Amino acid sequence: MEVLFKDSKLHRLCCAEKECVRKWGPVNGKKIMQRLAELRAAETLADFMRLPQARCHALTSDRKGQFAADVKHPRRLILEPADEPVPRRADGAIDPDRVAKVRVIEIIDYHG
Repeated sequence: MEVLFKDSKLHRLCCAEKECVRKWGPVNGKKIMQRLAELRAAETLADFMRLPQARCHALTSDRKGQFAADVKHPRRLILEPADEPVPRRADGAIDPDRVAKVRVIEIIDYHG
């Protein structure tokens, strides 16, 4: 799957292991790099969502249309489909089986 980033700063922080570890610490940094490798290896968002260790799931409320994957508790990797147009099911929900491109929006603890 193709992985894009919200901006060049986030891209730099996520794609250079040294920068990633410096920003989020050694455990989170390595886990972020692992999740990005898993995303790139998946053909679709649905494939990535099937990885039990990622615990990737659709978000609701003000984050509707976004997905979260576990990094190291409490941090989450927040994604959104980057396909144009966003693939949807007949009921209007995003169809992860047809999402082949995602955008990393942020890495945060959205519960806090």
